[in-house]
Amino acid sequence: MAKSMTKSAIITHLSQKTGLTKKQIGDVMDQLLTLATKEAKKTFVVPNFGRLELDNRKPRMGRNPQTGEPIKIPAKRVVKFRLAKSLKDAVLGKK
Repeated sequence: MAKSMTKSAIITHLSQKTGLTKKQIGDVMDQLLTLATKEAKKTFVVPNFGRLELDNRKPRMGRNPQTGEPIKIPAKRVVKFRLAKSLKDAVLGKK
């Protein structure tokens, strides 16, 4: 499996493609992260990329994989990221 790009590699690539400085690209990325963190409670959408949303999971019964003993899994809130259909089709190809 190929290694994923680091933040500095992404900044360098975007800097070369856009003509902006690495500092400007880094600031944009940091501001996007701050905005996404703040707005995730209401659903944060990046058009043609995806959406960040909160989801409430219900309590359920599970099993301990080693002993097979039933255990209660409590309700909790989780953050989900859903890819936009256009991005999913571009990466995986259309069915």
